[in-house]
Amino acid sequence: MPRIHIFGASGSGVSTLGARIADLLCVPHIDSDRLYWAPTDPPFVAPRPLSERFALLQELTPATGNWVFSGSAIGWAAPIEPFYELIVFLRLDPAIRMDRLRRRELERYGARIEPGGDMAKASAAFFAWAAAYDTAGVDRRSRVAHERWLGSRTAPILRLDSSQPVEALARAVLSAVEAL
Repeated sequence: MPRIHIFGASGSGVSTLGARIADLLCVPHIDSDRLYWAPTDPPFVAPRPLSERFALLQELTPATGNWVFSGSAIGWAAPIEPFYELIVFLRLDPAIRMDRLRRRELERYGARIEPGGDMAKASAAFFAWAAAYDTAGVDRRSRVAHERWLGSRTAPILRLDSSQPVEALARAVLSAVEAL
């Protein structure tokens, strides 16, 4: 069983697919948000120090282990990039992706992200950031930055349209794993 990295834009289903693949393969699932962000309330406001992220990476993604690592980690997960045996890149129409993202955030945080809520300002900034994925430059998390990063990889790359059901995506990933 391989070490798989699944990534794409926020709202494209990266964490969902990562969890499903890990479950099907009976291997650990590690999501980059869990490593990148310190646990806070409200969430996603304090990045962990780089040294702490590296320590967590080493602990949770051993070179000799099998795991699924989901999420964008370009720039800080370099220590484990040589271990990737399959890279899965998810794409999704921006309008569909943003609709999914808004619904997900509303389910998670409810009134906290609505006007007057304690997370309203941060949530609006997050949505603006996420909406720029397909048009932003290489200096931030964007489609062009992801494509550039993919161009320098040696592991097999599987590109999937994540408008498909999770089970269909999982079958495609498992087929790619079998072909390794």
